[in-house]
Amino acid sequence: MDLYRYDEALIKDGASIIAGIDEAGRGPLAGPVVAAAVILRRMEVFDGLRDSKKVPPNERKRLFWELLCRSVDIGVGIVEAEIIDRINILNATKSAMAMAVRDLSIKPDILVIDAVKLNSSGISQVSIIKGESKSASIAAASIIAKVVRDGIMEHYEEIYPEYGFAQHKGYATSLHINRIALHGPCPIHRKSFKKVMPLQLPLA
Repeated sequence: MDLYRYDEALIKDGASIIAGIDEAGRGPLAGPVVAAAVILRRMEVFDGLRDSKKVPPNERKRLFWELLCRSVDIGVGIVEAEIIDRINILNATKSAMAMAVRDLSIKPDILVIDAVKLNSSGISQVSIIKGESKSASIAAASIIAKVVRDGIMEHYEEIYPEYGFAQHKGYATSLHINRIALHGPCPIHRKSFKKVMPLQLPLA
């Protein structure tokens, strides 16, 4: 499916400012969940734009910088592991998405969101399953969120080098699980996740 066709259909139906929203980092055992909101310029085409999970790292970085330079507006929201443990990952994801929308300098008239519905956004919204494969705006947000989050995890590699965050970005790889078993969790681990602390007491 042509990624740009969905957004163009919304414009033909009367939408003038579309913000695509996606997140990176719902599944990892460590680090934040990061969301991005992106408003693309109408008829602006980005070569190779697609779901960030299908884009090699070097191409993702190229697209990231192109989006940064050529998008109408970009907002980012970040919710750290401590808050994820307190409010759960779904609510943390919604919170990061709401932050990303508030971070925009231009108010959109419709939000196109990957799989999630935001509460009390005050803006018309559409939730699309696998939206990063159907909407250019959501695909752009997935690129921004992924590159921002990867950069954060690479920074944490310098602070906690024993966990290998630069390699696995906090996901539940065998390397990561083995390092948790060896060293125990560090401050950026999500202690409400079973693979991090399977025998922990319930959170207060």
